[in-house]
Amino acid sequence: MKVLKFGGTSVGSAESIRNVKAIIESQNERKIVVVSAMSGVTNKLVEISTHLQSQKGENLPSLLQELKEKHLKLISELFPDSETQRVTNHLFEMQFAQFEEVISQEYHEGLEASIVTFGETFLSFIFSRYLENEGLSNTLLDAKDFMQISSVENPDIPTVEKLLQETLKREISSDLYITQGFVRLDRNRNISTLNRGGSDYSATIIAAAINASEVQIWTDIDGFHNNDPRFVENTSPLLNLTFEEAAELAYFGAKILHPQTVSPVKERNIPIYLKNTFTPKAPGTKISSDVKSKGLKAISAKDGITAIKIKSNRMLMAHGFLRKIFDVFDKHETAIDMITTSEIAISLTIDDNQNLDRILLELDAYGEITVDSEHSIICVVGEDVINDKDTFRLFELLNELPVRMISYGGSSNNISLLVDTKNKVEALRLLNRKLFEKTVHTEN
Repeated sequence: MKVLKFGGTSVGSAESIRNVKAIIESQNERKIVVVSAMSGVTNKLVEISTHLQSQKGENLPSLLQELKEKHLKLISELFPDSETQRVTNHLFEMQFAQFEEVISQEYHEGLEASIVTFGETFLSFIFSRYLENEGLSNTLLDAKDFMQISSVENPDIPTVEKLLQETLKREISSDLYITQGFVRLDRNRNISTLNRGGSDYSATIIAAAINASEVQIWTDIDGFHNNDPRFVENTSPLLNLTFEEAAELAYFGAKILHPQTVSPVKERNIPIYLKNTFTPKAPGTKISSDVKSKGLKAISAKDGITAIKIKSNRMLMAHGFLRKIFDVFDKHETAIDMITTSEIAISLTIDDNQNLDRILLELDAYGEITVDSEHSIICVVGEDVINDKDTFRLFELLNELPVRMISYGGSSNNISLLVDTKNKVEALRLLNRKLFEKTVHTEN
């Protein structure tokens, strides 16, 4: 069985959904299809939740009307037969009434998750009805029946497997199942999410639970490129990446993939294919355990980074000093991305400033603290990258731009540079010229 995931732009219009139908029809193997909300819908639902939380409901009726009309318009375009359209509209109106019942509750912690996951609920229902009407028999599954994920960072795959198998036995057997991405139940069985972009992660969790033959993630981009095509010209698509390379690129800012997508399928050696819904014949990128080539492969960048420097002549080399520093970040559940040390100072970076003030207050006891915000980590990735004959050229960046930190050694596949965000685009372009434009990789 395969798992296919289609993102918001892939299901963002009637025309796009017809493309998705053609892709599904072209593949004979049994499938579970994971869908996101229509593009723009989750943002609209977040806006509705924010209005409810702030108790400023003057714009709420218009927001609800926009949300309803967007889906009714999709139904009218997908179901030209008036009777089928009437029945589908009626069923959707019943779902929307359930949504209105949810938002009528007094706002409480956790209500936002119930609200924002309705986007996937609406779209999966319409999509399933459309496929059925077009002759593609399918069974619609409710992801809340089996996506019991207590820890987003460490999902319990055996639990999902058990619940999913029970769901499949209970529902009508089919060669095609449709379900929702993004949504999960937490340890208390309350509705929660896998965070923004989490439908990719849903797909690989499900794939691991059923030991799928492969996962296909369909977006509006032809797979990974060796640099960010939004900022850099003359980027090249990558035909192959290892699990480790893809995980590094995703974690350090490559928007095409949710950062945790790779982890559920890596141990089970289930390949991931990144494909473009709108150019389905393009090869895309295959992510697997196969090492097709070593050395420099790609660059990505992660914004919103804060650098913290702790300078202490007295304590840095003292036994237990680093542990005490790390304990501060652990206490406040804040992950560290990069770290470098010198004789009298330690520099590190974080991408979550939620508890920064409390962290700094505790760190003040250990030395002189310097904080630099608005930075970006630029990540140069490739299997055994340090031994590539061209890797030395990335350090030529030091001649042209200030670099706050350089980190290598935590992974043999990654060298990270910290730069001021205002210099990020120039750094990406310079690195592209230095590392890739003189050496064309024909097999990636």
